[in-house]
Amino acid sequence: MKILRWFAVAIILMSVSIAASAEYLETKVSFTERLNTSAETLVVLVPADTEELSLSGWSNETAAQVNRAMSVREFTGAAKQQLEIIAPAGLAVERLVLVGVGSPSELRRTDAEEIGAALANHVNSTKAETIHVDTRLVTDAADNARVSASIAHGVDLRNYRFDRFKSQPDPRPSQTYEWLTVGNSSAAAHYETFQGLANGVFIARELVNLPGSSGYPAAFAEMARAALEPLGIEVTILGPEQVRELGMGALYGVAQGSQHKAHLLVAHWKGSDDQPIALVGKGNTFDTGGYNLKTAAASILAMTTDKAGAAAVVGAVAALAAERAPVNVVAVAPLSHNLISGEAQLPGDVVTAGDGSTIEVANTDAEGRLILADGIWYAREHFNPRVIADIATLTGAKVGALGTEYSAIFSEQDDIIRTLRAAGENTNELVWQLPLGPYSNITSSRIADRRNTGSPGAQAGAIFLQHFAGDTPWVHIDMAGNALIQSASGIHPEGATGYGVRLLTEWVKIYSAE
Repeated sequence: MKILRWFAVAIILMSVSIAASAEYLETKVSFTERLNTSAETLVVLVPADTEELSLSGWSNETAAQVNRAMSVREFTGAAKQQLEIIAPAGLAVERLVLVGVGSPSELRRTDAEEIGAALANHVNSTKAETIHVDTRLVTDAADNARVSASIAHGVDLRNYRFDRFKSQPDPRPSQTYEWLTVGNSSAAAHYETFQGLANGVFIARELVNLPGSSGYPAAFAEMARAALEPLGIEVTILGPEQVRELGMGALYGVAQGSQHKAHLLVAHWKGSDDQPIALVGKGNTFDTGGYNLKTAAASILAMTTDKAGAAAVVGAVAALAAERAPVNVVAVAPLSHNLISGEAQLPGDVVTAGDGSTIEVANTDAEGRLILADGIWYAREHFNPRVIADIATLTGAKVGALGTEYSAIFSEQDDIIRTLRAAGENTNELVWQLPLGPYSNITSSRIADRRNTGSPGAQAGAIFLQHFAGDTPWVHIDMAGNALIQSASGIHPEGATGYGVRLLTEWVKIYSAE
């Protein structure tokens, strides 16, 4: 029988406290090598195949009770196992929670984050105020740092709450998590890096959760500016007159029926002198469908998520800047508000895009590709990027093809596909390639250069957008169905997921390193 015993070290080092984003979280996190005996809850990270457990300071009675419970529940330390013992014998804590981490050297970051999210969910169901997490059974310093920080990051991602419109919001999780790590562990430094990523996800969630009358184009742009400029990001906002003067009729036309006209947000993080990477995100801040009106109540209610692509690129640039990543990346977010009025564009209208080409608006509810067309053109024309990645909640056809487990990606560049797949695996924001051809004349129009509809739907959207990238290497990411969940799951509380921030942040780092 394998027995793991840990004997306390004599040297006590000063703890390292790291403040989580105060705007979004009220939990506190610190990393220490000092055991806290006053915590209400003790959490022990247990590696795989641990059949018998005893820690320094435990009495024989404590060890016997813990190991009996492990045996009965068949707890072996496998990843994602969790075992709670109430009022453990011989310990001052109210709860002892054993958390399985599998083989620490093989534990994937995303699995560690899921472990953290499950721990947060469990702790939030109790009245505990101080949680002491003993990680010392993960004895390798590098593994200890990586596993501890990833689990702590998962706790943070699950604990986000959107409550700005509640007059009496429920209390947010406000526990203090103290992480007891091994000597020479760099867990605190790893966690601090994750803080920038978490903040990017929270910014995106906040933007997507905003109702349509609160997150309209100008409001979205100013909220993004307030979050980005303190990070050293150069922000430019083009108003409706500037959009029209630049000839971006495809973007301008989508919002012309609203009192909230089109804007274009540009956020540039110059972390290097390399040729920039451009991220273009669809920012339709609310979508009625226009005169091709959405008639299903559930569908139109969810249309606050139609700005999720823009939120993703904003969050990704924020994360990269917070990390001080040595990359040159620019986010372009075309912002619209697709409503019905006497001034709204009509089915069959023809608009002229920024590149001078004409588009037949065959369906006013296929507006995302219209605003992205001008966003992609603007990025190409004004920044000469080495690559363009656009991301959007674009088509219901994508959901029919892949569901919500994957985003669909379209590109003719193998290196882009390969690096995006790697980024998806690393973040659990998975992608699946769909073909761009052969679909000849899929968006041809009788009266204009092209039209904004075609079949099959997901391919028609991608092929339409490909034109505006010109000769620049390009990928289209269709994230339809991934922006919102109705109930909490894994690292996501209910509501906006912030999908795309983690994927794009990881992809930019991988792609720029090649």
